[in-house]
Amino acid sequence: MLTLHTRTDAADHIADELNLPYELREKSRLRATLTSGEEVAVFTVRGTVLRDGDLLRGDDGRIVRIRAATEATYRVDCSKPRDLLRCAFHLGNRHTQAQVGDGFLRIRRDSVLKDMLQGLGATVTEQDAPFEPESGAYGGGHGHHGDDGHHPLAPIPLRQRIHRPGDKAS
Repeated sequence: MLTLHTRTDAADHIADELNLPYELREKSRLRATLTSGEEVAVFTVRGTVLRDGDLLRGDDGRIVRIRAATEATYRVDCSKPRDLLRCAFHLGNRHTQAQVGDGFLRIRRDSVLKDMLQGLGATVTEQDAPFEPESGAYGGGHGHHGDDGHHPLAPIPLRQRIHRPGDKAS
């Protein structure tokens, strides 16, 4: 099984892509399937978030591009910037992850939040779209270190159980 563990800044050739929803792009240990159907293991440092377009090098040298999968979201629009700021404030007050777009917000679908936002005067529209929430004031995104353009994400354990999306919690 291919193991992806090193971030790289550029590649001459992209061997495959890995489409993941945000929830799985936050996992530090993950077993997933590339678009070609090949299974891979992904090992990252706890707290790492893989973003759309990130490039990961595998243990065999192949480069895989991360893609943000389409998810069930709400797009939040307001007629006035102040109203959109109020919505952002109330979402933040509830520690809700939100993507900040050009004049809109995007959140995961949640009927309680939808009702709250509509009560604040927002137009809330269901959208199936990639979800890229803000990393937070202390998250800072992912810095690139080193001179060679390759950045190990985590030590690679020889044997460790990795999360499968279909696994039941134990």
